[in-house]
Amino acid sequence: MIEAEDLSWSYGTEPVLQAVGLAAVPGRVLGLIGPNGSGKTTLLRLLYGALAGPIGTVTIDGVPLSDLRPRDAARRLAVVVQETGAESSLTVAEMVLLGRAPHLSAFQRAGAVDHAIASQALRRVGAEQLAARAYTGISGGERQRVLIARALTQQASHLLLDEPTNHLDIRYQHEVLGLVADLAADLGTTAVVVLHDLNLAARYCDDLVLLGRREVAAVGRVDDVLRPETLEPVYGIGVQRVEMAGQLHLLFRPFETAREEIA
Repeated sequence: MIEAEDLSWSYGTEPVLQAVGLAAVPGRVLGLIGPNGSGKTTLLRLLYGALAGPIGTVTIDGVPLSDLRPRDAARRLAVVVQETGAESSLTVAEMVLLGRAPHLSAFQRAGAVDHAIASQALRRVGAEQLAARAYTGISGGERQRVLIARALTQQASHLLLDEPTNHLDIRYQHEVLGLVADLAADLGTTAVVVLHDLNLAARYCDDLVLLGRREVAAVGRVDDVLRPETLEPVYGIGVQRVEMAGQLHLLFRPFETAREEIA
């Protein structure tokens, strides 16, 4: 479980998050949603310790994150961030094998067990056929699968993802988030994911934290958070809920259009 209590953060004198609280539990996907600039990525970075010195506390399975050594934190937390392009010369297999680094000493080379774990992770995400390919030579959706395989290779119990569907076409958006949801359900992984698309959040998340201006506007199960009276003040747009084949969908329209139709 990942828990945050009274978590606040400022960039210089500009507050970004104030007194945020949340709990991400095993076997469920927690989505962080909100408008641009609401602090979603900042909050995610606080949850895995990429930003030092916040006000408040983050605990991982009851242990304060600040008490964990970097190697110990890496064994508990696997992070998938947006691509940097830094690993341009690696094959897919080499990229995934990097996930074993927290389990190896400084000068220890990966052994047969490590390679087997990496191969199993590639199979788990349906990408074993890519092992010999150059990482830069595969598609965006395939790259996200590989990065998730690298996270699985860490054998961490908590998976955090920053906008994993960014720049992906519709098919890969659903494939990647379906994979994350399956990992949570099948392996009991605690998953936290930053998302912009509210309909993707409705389909693949179990719980949501809605960030407004600097603070949490709503927190709870998907059906409780994705309501017009909750979303409209935060996003400044009209929202309509539609149920189709047992699945929640949201429709959006500017308030001006809604007022014209009423008139």
